[in-house]
Amino acid sequence: MTWMIVGLGNPGPEYANTRHNVGFMVVDELASRMRGTLGRHKRAMAGVYEGRIGLPGSDARVVLVQPWSFMNVSGGPVKALLSFYDVAETHLLVIHDELDLPLDTIRVKLGGGDNGHNGLKSIRKSLGNADYARVRIGIGRPVGRQDPADFVLKPFTGTERDVLPHIVQRGADAVETLVLHGVERAQNEFNGG
Repeated sequence: MTWMIVGLGNPGPEYANTRHNVGFMVVDELASRMRGTLGRHKRAMAGVYEGRIGLPGSDARVVLVQPWSFMNVSGGPVKALLSFYDVAETHLLVIHDELDLPLDTIRVKLGGGDNGHNGLKSIRKSLGNADYARVRIGIGRPVGRQDPADFVLKPFTGTERDVLPHIVQRGADAVETLVLHGVERAQNEFNGG
């Protein structure tokens, strides 16, 4: 059974290192682990890489996706690619930034609301439900009165950049665990700390 793993973010170099693009970063890490790179898909506005996660004999086929539409219209490319690759919505996994989790916190979740996240809203609207798996990457909330919409579109600070490689690697580890061993095991391993 094929899994579609979607990392949410915004296209373009001006967004590349922003908090909102941590989903893209995790997908890039997964592609690197599989010794691949994402290429433009012919039927959807997205970067895609097809490969396998895990060791031979205990591996799973995956399609890595970065929607190259903007965050608030991610649902269109996700729906189109689910159809193109004939992947069941039960095998959709979305990686996204989460304001309500402290920086360097990972949470694995199945279904639920969008908590104000425009990428998740768009996917829910396109699919008609939100019953897919998620790997939520904590980015924390802004200090003081900074607008959360501005905060997510700013680059990580110097201190945050020091821990960013660890965050991205743990996010990729959570994805691999979920795909290979299921949601419950991934929750047990990653939702505690």
